[in-house]
Amino acid sequence: MVTSLFLIGCLATATLSLQEVSSKLTPLDWWQTSIFYQIYPRSFKDVNGDGIGDLKGIIRKLNYLKNLGVGAIWLSPIYKSPMADFGYDISDFRDIEPVFGTITDFNNLRAETTAKNIKLVLDFVPNHSSNEHIWFQKSVDKISPYTDYYVWRDAKIINGARHPPTNWLSDFGGSAWEWNEKRQQYYFHQFAIQQADLNYRNPLVVEEMKNVLRYWIERGVDGFRMDAIPYLFESIDLRDEPLANDYQEHEPTDHTYLNHTLTLDQPETYDLVFQFRALLDSYKLLDGYTRVMMTECYSPLEKLVQYYGNTTRRGANFPFNFLPIERLSRQSNARDFANVIREWESAKPKEAWGNWVIGNHDNKRPASRFDAEFIDGLHMLNLLLPGTAITYNGDELGMEDSFIRWDQTVDPQAINVGPKRYQQFSRDFPRSPFQWDSSPNAGFTTNLYSWLPVNPNYWFKNLAVERKDKRSHLNVYKALAKLRQTATIQRGDLDVYDLSEWVLCFVRSYGDHPTYIVVMNIGSEIEYADILSIRPTMPEQLNVYTASANSGHPPGTTVNTDKILLKPKEALTLSTVELSLVHDHIKLNGNLDLDWNLARRNASNIAEFPFDDEDEWEEEED
Repeated sequence: MVTSLFLIGCLATATLSLQEVSSKLTPLDWWQTSIFYQIYPRSFKDVNGDGIGDLKGIIRKLNYLKNLGVGAIWLSPIYKSPMADFGYDISDFRDIEPVFGTITDFNNLRAETTAKNIKLVLDFVPNHSSNEHIWFQKSVDKISPYTDYYVWRDAKIINGARHPPTNWLSDFGGSAWEWNEKRQQYYFHQFAIQQADLNYRNPLVVEEMKNVLRYWIERGVDGFRMDAIPYLFESIDLRDEPLANDYQEHEPTDHTYLNHTLTLDQPETYDLVFQFRALLDSYKLLDGYTRVMMTECYSPLEKLVQYYGNTTRRGANFPFNFLPIERLSRQSNARDFANVIREWESAKPKEAWGNWVIGNHDNKRPASRFDAEFIDGLHMLNLLLPGTAITYNGDELGMEDSFIRWDQTVDPQAINVGPKRYQQFSRDFPRSPFQWDSSPNAGFTTNLYSWLPVNPNYWFKNLAVERKDKRSHLNVYKALAKLRQTATIQRGDLDVYDLSEWVLCFVRSYGDHPTYIVVMNIGSEIEYADILSIRPTMPEQLNVYTASANSGHPPGTTVNTDKILLKPKEALTLSTVELSLVHDHIKLNGNLDLDWNLARRNASNIAEFPFDDEDEWEEEED
C-alpha cells in the first residue's frame, strides 16, 4: 500500500519532457556507461593447448563477456616480449607476442568485438622497453639517433670503486641502476633489470611513442590503459632520494625504503600525459569518436587527480581510483568505507568522471583481501557508485587467490625478494587461470599443466556452476550490471552514510526516477539497519532488487525500511519501486528524462531489452 501511494505520487509529478531535458543534458559517452573488463591474456582461455591463454581464447569467450554486461575489454600487454615481466617488457611495440597469436588473430579479435559492440582497449606501456628492443641494442652501441633513447649515466667512483650514480631504488627491489659493460655506463630501470626506462627528455622518444599510439588507433583500438604513468620522468639532477618516514619498517633494498621525490610524479610527467591525450583527441576531431585514456597511478590523491588535467589542457579521461585497494581491507569498518568514498568524490575535479577499482592483476583478489562472502557487497560498490566500473577477470565469480609455492613462483618481483618474503610481494596469486568449469584445469587448457596452477577450489567455484545458481556471485553481478544502465545509476546523486560502526549505506537518486539504496553489513555479527533514520521520506517498505548470495532477503521481497536484519557480510540493493518496475527502468537504458513516468510513456522500445535469465546465455563456439 505504501509503495503504491509512493508510485501515485511519482505519477502526479510533472517535469520537463524528454526532448526538453535531452536538449540540456550532454549524452554520456561509451566509456562512461561501459563496464571495463580487464583480461589478463595468459590466464583467460587457452585454445592451442600450450597452457597459456591466447587471443583465440578471448575470441571464443566474447559471448560470455557480452552477456555478462561488459561494454569494453582491456587487455594486459599482448605485444612481442621476452616475458621477463610477462609482457610488460616489450621488444616490439607494434607486433603481437607469438605465445598469444598473430596480428591476424588480433584483427579477428577486433572484428569480433566490433560485431558484438564490445570496445577493445589495449595496455600501453610507455615508461620502458625490454633491453632486447632494437632501440636499446642500438643505444648500447651509441648508434644515432638512439644514443640517448634511454637514461644513461656515468658511474660514481668512490675510493676507486664503481658505484651507481644515485641511491635510487627499483620498484622490484635493489638498485634502479644497472651497469652495461659494453657502453661503460649505468642505465636506469624503475622495474626489472630487463626493463630499461625510456628517456622522455629526448623529443625523438616522445614522437616514437606517439607513433605507437597512432599505429594501434589506426588498427581500430578504442583506447588505452596507460601503465606506470608516475614513473615517466625522473629529476635531471643526480641527487639521492631521502629516506621514507617509516624507513625502519622496510629493508634497505625495498622500494618503500625511500621517499621518491625525484623519481615519481615529476612535473614533466603531467605535460606528457596531456600530450598523449591531445593525440587521442586529434582523432576525435576527425571522426567524432572518443578513444579513451585511462592511467595507472598509485600516487597520493592530491597528485593523482592532477592527471585529469586542468582548465586549459585535458589529461586522462580518468586516472584509476585505487583507494578501495590501498585504503580498505578486512579490518575496515563502515566509516572507513564511507570516508574512502567521500574522499574520492571530494578530491576529483567537480566535473570529472569517477571510477572504482577493487581488483587487478597486481593485487590480491578482493575475495581474498576481504572475506569471500563479501564479494557481492564489493561489486555493489564497484558497479553502483558514480563513475566507470572496472572488473578484473574472474572477480565476477568471486575467484580467490591461488596459493603459489616458492618453487612455482614466476613473478620477478617475488623472486627478487627471495623465499622468505616472496608471499608479501608476489603477484602470481591473483593471476591464476580463469575457472570456466569443473573439468581438469578448470576448462582453461587441455594441457596437463597451465603456466600457473589453477586454484584447487575450481571444482565448485567456476562459471558453469554459478550459471545454474540464480543466487550466485555471477548472477548478482549480472543483475548489478543491468542496473548500471538506468539513469539513476548513470547520472544520479550520491549520498553516503555509515549507519553504525559496521553498516554502510549509500543512496542513488535522480529526479523522479526510482531511487536505489545499497546497504551492507561489513562486520562479523548480525546488524540492523534503519534507513528511515537518515532518509525519513523513504517509503516504509523497500523492495529487494538483488541481494548477496548469503542473504536471507531474496529478490522480489520487501524489507521494513526502519529495521533491516543483515547477516555478517550481507549486502542488499533496494529500490523504492517494485521489481517489475525496476525491470522497466532498466529497459529504458539510461533515458535522460528526469520524469521517469514520462520517459516510460515516451519509450518505444521498452519491451526489446531481454531480462529473463533464459535469454542471457549463448553457447560459445568451441
